[in-house]
Amino acid sequence: MASQIPETFRFGEFELNVDAGELRRNNRRVKLQPQPFKLLVLLVRRAGSLVSRDDIKRELWPEGTFVDFDQSVNFSIKQIRDVLGDSAERPLYLETVPRRGHRFIAPTVSGQEPHRAAVVLPGATGVRLEKALWTNIAELRLAETRRRRLTSITLGGLIVVVIGVLVFVLLR
Repeated sequence: MASQIPETFRFGEFELNVDAGELRRNNRRVKLQPQPFKLLVLLVRRAGSLVSRDDIKRELWPEGTFVDFDQSVNFSIKQIRDVLGDSAERPLYLETVPRRGHRFIAPTVSGQEPHRAAVVLPGATGVRLEKALWTNIAELRLAETRRRRLTSITLGGLIVVVIGVLVFVLLR
């Protein structure tokens, strides 16, 4: 009896084990509800291709299922983005094509091809290199988001101080 290789995909810091129903980040299990997990599997299996909203509906909700489809898909996409630390404005993993569908844009390596690599360097496996590069890109995006948020908070605080000074001067 041949042992079956589990269906797994690696991207960035993440490993998606379809058979176990798990998503892991740096070997730590990440919680993701069943419907968002199914959607993530669908998108990762078709990485690089646009998955239409109709395809998502057919794959995730059987005929005769009554659900607010748009709200359910949007909720699932939001949960996936939250878990992956992704952003709709500057996507790293999941791109939304308005009114058409979604595309998984990160490079993936499946469990069936453990040593596939985009770049091979002496002394480093391509998978580790790809993971390190993608992790750095993710960290840069996160730092950029934090910097923008801090700038907005600082600017907001400065505006409040200026208004306070103006009110103080006008009331004197």
